[in-house]
Amino acid sequence: MNNKTTYSLNYRNSDNCIIRHTTTADIPRLKEIFAIARRFMAEAGNPNQWTEGYPSEELLQEDIDSGDSYVIVKGDRIVATFVLRGGADPTYDIIYDGKWPNDKPYATIHRIASSGEATGIMHTALLYALTLYDNIRIDTHRDNLVMQHLLADEGFSYCGVIHCWSGDERLAFQLSKKG
Repeated sequence: MNNKTTYSLNYRNSDNCIIRHTTTADIPRLKEIFAIARRFMAEAGNPNQWTEGYPSEELLQEDIDSGDSYVIVKGDRIVATFVLRGGADPTYDIIYDGKWPNDKPYATIHRIASSGEATGIMHTALLYALTLYDNIRIDTHRDNLVMQHLLADEGFSYCGVIHCWSGDERLAFQLSKKG
């Protein structure tokens, strides 16, 4: 069990939300959210980033056990989830057709997904991440134009191409805290 604290903040649209660590009891809701996200991505022209069954229940449990999985709760309902993992990510060691803006310590956001019941999820997760880390990295599928747009809106810089553990290509981005 980890000792990280719950963090409360407001969305851009002033909806009050709580970010907390995910529990094993949350897995059924996470599976619902990922199914919604897969459908949304497919309808938006990105049917190949998360194939059916991804992420597996085992992967969700690993993220929970590591203390890196979070949920965003609005009222009493989980509306989104994300993984925030501090430390070097081996899939980011080699970058093609570009470079990272710095080699400073960073955290990576993985598997961010929303039920669509609240807005500003990426912004909310990013605000939280920036309270803990000065550099945030993230990657996404070339066809995930929605995520690429969100990352641009949040101030992320495109850095190049990385390959996931599966060998699949991903576009890589980084945001560094100002000041």
